[in-house]
Amino acid sequence: MVSERLTKLEDKYDFIVTCDVYLKKENTSSPQTGLICEIRINIPGSTLFAGSNSASLEASIAKATSDVRSQLQRKKEKMQMH
Repeated sequence: MVSERLTKLEDKYDFIVTCDVYLKKENTSSPQTGLICEIRINIPGSTLFAGSNSASLEASIAKATSDVRSQLQRKKEKMQMH
């Protein structure tokens, strides 16, 4: 599931150098949190990071990839302006 989403990002944004994904399970008293997805993407000149904490791993992955996608879009727009 994660690799499919990141492959789509890599296809769309060809300036991605590396991607690191961290999936964690945290012991919490709240049932709405506990499954964490963190994504770190290295691009020329900077590193992008997004993380999400949710009750399901799928929701955490979806939120983190959505966040990093918007960051990549902003970087791409900035690169095209120069």
